[in-house]
Amino acid sequence: MSRYLSKARFRDSCFFLGIFCMLLALVLHPTESVAAARSGVELSMNVILPSLFPFFVLSTLCIRLNLLSSLNHLLGKLMQPLFHLSGCCSGAYLLGIVGGYPVGARTAIGLYESGQCSKEEAERMLSFCNNSGPAFILGVVGAGVFSSSKVGLWLYGAHVAASILVGILFRNHGYHGVALRSAVQTHSKPVSFYEAFPEAVKSAFSATLNICAFVIFFTVVIRLLFLSGILKALAGSLAYLLRDHGVSTELIEALLSGIIEMTSGVWSLRDAASNLGSRMCMAAFILGWAGLSVHCQVLSFIGSSGLSTKTYFFGKLLHGILSGGIILILSKLLGWDAPVSAYLASEVTTLARLQFPTALFTSLCAAAVCWLLMTVISAVFLRKNSGNSEKKHV
Repeated sequence: MSRYLSKARFRDSCFFLGIFCMLLALVLHPTESVAAARSGVELSMNVILPSLFPFFVLSTLCIRLNLLSSLNHLLGKLMQPLFHLSGCCSGAYLLGIVGGYPVGARTAIGLYESGQCSKEEAERMLSFCNNSGPAFILGVVGAGVFSSSKVGLWLYGAHVAASILVGILFRNHGYHGVALRSAVQTHSKPVSFYEAFPEAVKSAFSATLNICAFVIFFTVVIRLLFLSGILKALAGSLAYLLRDHGVSTELIEALLSGIIEMTSGVWSLRDAASNLGSRMCMAAFILGWAGLSVHCQVLSFIGSSGLSTKTYFFGKLLHGILSGGIILILSKLLGWDAPVSAYLASEVTTLARLQFPTALFTSLCAAAVCWLLMTVISAVFLRKNSGNSEKKHV
């Protein structure tokens, strides 16, 4: 099979056949396609745009103003032994676990393009710095899908722990010790805030619209795959093979949807006929894998940077497996295999159902706290460094 895939003519024929089938599905199901696109637009406006836009502005400002390099003094001793990364790379990880997909990947690529880290470091960061944020896991998945804030906390904890494990496993990828530090251009041209802020807003808005376009497109693709019967047939076959393990067809359908688009996959777990432990394992895997929609977003950021995508894809697959494995172990230890009704809390309003101003206000507050924290840290170390330089001159 790999021999055929390596031929350009065979690949082009497969792409042409896929595009033709989708065009045919759009013609046969116009009403359902419009409804799916409308759902994608609502999801983008109520969740994607307000939750990602402030963090994109924040990450761009941190890179342009060279604020992330100030974290080298604070987290350098932790990042180096754990991940073989310099301290300034910690900003990509912090923004990744707070801002959600794909803020971490975009920050890592921005650090490489600005010369603050090497190519090998950027590729290692891509394997574990691109993570789902707490707003999505706690608000949408925990409260919305499982109706339990405790479940959201367990999922987020497993998600972060798995990302750290992936970073440790990839710590030696392309690592050449101290010699690697000399290849990094640490001195970038200083930019004022008044110059960086308008550029950050325009860049962040363009990147957010790009992500919304992918979400809308893959929402329609999933709907068409269900209407054509492809996903249902595949889910039924896999459920039959796994029938001895208690895996339901609805759970497999959610998994297949999550492999394509993360949000649709985890949201479909609400109605899956299975116990709480199995649903949480599936949600953990989908959150770690992130879905083809997020991967296309990351690929659009990588562009012509020359960074390899192999470590990224393998890292995300490993992230999903480790996240699901952690939840599986916890479910055996804590007894989450009992009926779901024994653990569900009262229904709460999810982030996806919030109005745009409320969601935007929540995201802006989180971004402001991160910005304030990084500004204070940077100011403290800049003042300390200036004091040391004055003493040396005296």
